[in-house]
Amino acid sequence: MDANLFRMINLCDLGQVYLIAGKTDMRQGIDSLAYIIKQRFELDPFSGQVFLFCGGRKDRFKALYWDGQGFWLLYKRFENGKLILIQIQNLKKSILYGQ
Repeated sequence: MDANLFRMINLCDLGQVYLIAGKTDMRQGIDSLAYIIKQRFELDPFSGQVFLFCGGRKDRFKALYWDGQGFWLLYKRFENGKLILIQIQNLKKSILYGQ
């Protein structure tokens, strides 16, 4: 079996993670989320960085990641509990969305 068929994400190698704050429509896919990253924040979705998008109910989020060969779109839904976001006053404006 060809080893190139299977590729794992090494979480230690991911580097910078951007949290796109605000409500994101969780129906959006790779192209729409990459467009938000590029147009609204002037960041490169092909950079190999991870971009986290939160849903309005704070019990689900999506992560978009480019591994050099294609995009990974990861979806997480908490069965019990919610994602707790701490509001930081001096957070860089370029990474905020929908406030």
